[in-house]
Amino acid sequence: MIDNFISNLQDGIYHILHINAYDHILFLTALMLPYLFKDWKRILFLITVFTIGHCLSLTLATYGVISVNNNVISFIIPLTILVVALFNIFTAGKKTHHTKIGLLFFITLFFGLVHGLGFTNELNSLISASENKLLAILEIGLGMEIGQLVIAFIVIFISFLCQTIFRFSKRDWIMVISAVVLGCVLPMLIRSELFS
Repeated sequence: MIDNFISNLQDGIYHILHINAYDHILFLTALMLPYLFKDWKRILFLITVFTIGHCLSLTLATYGVISVNNNVISFIIPLTILVVALFNIFTAGKKTHHTKIGLLFFITLFFGLVHGLGFTNELNSLISASENKLLAILEIGLGMEIGQLVIAFIVIFISFLCQTIFRFSKRDWIMVISAVVLGCVLPMLIRSELFS
């Protein structure tokens, strides 16, 4: 029982922190850029909502409620990253990120659903091998939450260093890193199998 828990937890963490999961890293980087440590409640809320989206899509796929075209999802995932990066660029220096959480909640939940669908095939074999599929999904989800918190901490810590020690303005920092994220995600969109 504990072995299964640890294995599923590790799989969830690995799913987020593995170098091949750079789409998750790019998305979380773009999502976390506008925030500082003092915004920890909002950060935790957004990451948890993103994890819930992942777990919902994994549950729906595992129980056969939905099936997805991987080519469509592999196009939509970088599109979600593009949307967040562009949103950052157009709202850098404004108070938009600290306004009502409702819209941000639904957008993050939707993006979590999409990102979760992108990995249903990879994680489905792990879940299917488990006696209790729902428990396995929750354990993997907990691992993903931990992995996402690690990425969020790193992004916010680097942001803190660059804005306090190196004196980048918050607006410039958000715009530059969002542009870097865009530069990484555009090739993903162009290479998408949807257009092959």
